[in-house]
Amino acid sequence: MFREVGFEKTTMRAIAAEAGVSVGNAYYYFASKDELVQELYRQVQDDHAALAAQAIAEQTAAGKTDLASRLKATLHAGLDVMAPYHRFGADFIATAIRPASAVNPFSADSLQARAESLSIFRTAVEGSKPQVPKKLRADLPELLWLGYMGITLFWVYDASEGQRRTRRLVDGAAPLIARGLQLARVPGVGKIIDEVLDLSRSVRK
Repeated sequence: MFREVGFEKTTMRAIAAEAGVSVGNAYYYFASKDELVQELYRQVQDDHAALAAQAIAEQTAAGKTDLASRLKATLHAGLDVMAPYHRFGADFIATAIRPASAVNPFSADSLQARAESLSIFRTAVEGSKPQVPKKLRADLPELLWLGYMGITLFWVYDASEGQRRTRRLVDGAAPLIARGLQLARVPGVGKIIDEVLDLSRSVRK
């Protein structure tokens, strides 16, 4: 129903009718539409994890173990999983962007789905060869997840056929990110990286 009529127009009563259960029975399992969205979040993360693992395995079999290839595969897998929900994306963002919203991806209610998504990016980072500079490994999955949130917002408003502009963004950004991370090994630049990481940690506390 989210896909067909949009988030705002989908009601618990309509969901119950579509599922063939009473409204009271629906509320027994899900106290609100927001809880259903959290379930959708988790389902999307499970699907993303499975598809990303498959895509990374295919990259590895082809001899591509670098971070850019693994990150590109992971991001495209996320876009593939979200594709059926593009129609109601803008309506959903209007609700999710409110700080107090239970469906905000940064909220406490979204903790489990957020942790699952972070795990997907952690897998992409930890298996890459050559390895990511040690000083970046702990923080990088969350920084990549934050970048993925930005890509998702771009995708929501991408009206191009099949959201091809977002696909081009991923294809261009992944190698740029990978090359930028290698600068951490360059004397002098490493100090700037440290300052960026310190700033990132301070705002995430």
